[in-house]
Amino acid sequence: MGEVRQLVFRIIKITAIIAIVLIAIIYFLFDNPMPIITGVVFGSCFGILNFYDLSLTLIKASTMNPGKANGYTTMKYLVRYVFMGIVLLISIKADYIHVIGTLSGLLLIKFVIISTNLFNDKKFFVNILRRKEEK
Repeated sequence: MGEVRQLVFRIIKITAIIAIVLIAIIYFLFDNPMPIITGVVFGSCFGILNFYDLSLTLIKASTMNPGKANGYTTMKYLVRYVFMGIVLLISIKADYIHVIGTLSGLLLIKFVIISTNLFNDKKFFVNILRRKEEK
């Protein structure tokens, strides 16, 4: 379980760093950046909380029997989706939070997960660049 926690915190740390870089870029690119920055912060925070809740759910479900784990993970899955819906609804209703910023913040953790796993495997790029005749 220690490896899982290290991986979770590494992904959260990378997400926070990229969110800060994204906020700096937005600050310099837009005339009125505060609603977008607020949206990125809002979405990133809730995306990170959602990811952390997912990790806790999977760790706990791995110790349960299969029938109970299935119900538990399904319920937590639905709760996380309702949670995302509430975050997006707040972002739509509030004038001081930009929806696109919130969406980018929510999707940022998914981008980090995909990119870290994609760039972590060097054989992946070798297989892409290798021609079929060379196999």
